[in-house]
Amino acid sequence: MSSPIFDQLNLVVRDMEATHGFYRAAGLNIPEESVWRTASGAHHAQAKMLNGVDIEFDSAKLAKAYNKGWREPRKTLSRCVLSLRVDSRDAVDRSCEKLAGLRYSVSQPPFDSFWDSRYAIVLDPDGNSVGFMSSPDPQKRSAPPEI
Repeated sequence: MSSPIFDQLNLVVRDMEATHGFYRAAGLNIPEESVWRTASGAHHAQAKMLNGVDIEFDSAKLAKAYNKGWREPRKTLSRCVLSLRVDSRDAVDRSCEKLAGLRYSVSQPPFDSFWDSRYAIVLDPDGNSVGFMSSPDPQKRSAPPEI
């Protein structure tokens, strides 16, 4: 038996338009033709990533149609971090500044991480943590904090 291949992440969202606005501002390409709409609104959209993994956004109504056990989360924050690799350390800062300027909450301001990347976290409209991370720079590596 071969190993499974990770190729898609689905986020179930409360407000598709707000979600599209956030992720488009974050730099994802969500073409309007990928948005599935019905008379009751938008229910699905897809962002194809360059590495072959798709990020897909589903309404709660659609999630209930394909997952009979789906329930609204009880808390607003997720335990997952969706990480987006950006092309430079400065791009981490610019991404964070842009989204903060659009009034999205910054959970972790940009910093030089101990694992040698520039890193920041901004919350999407549903409270999901979205990390922005640069490629590593070995000259920036430091010891991890004492935990």
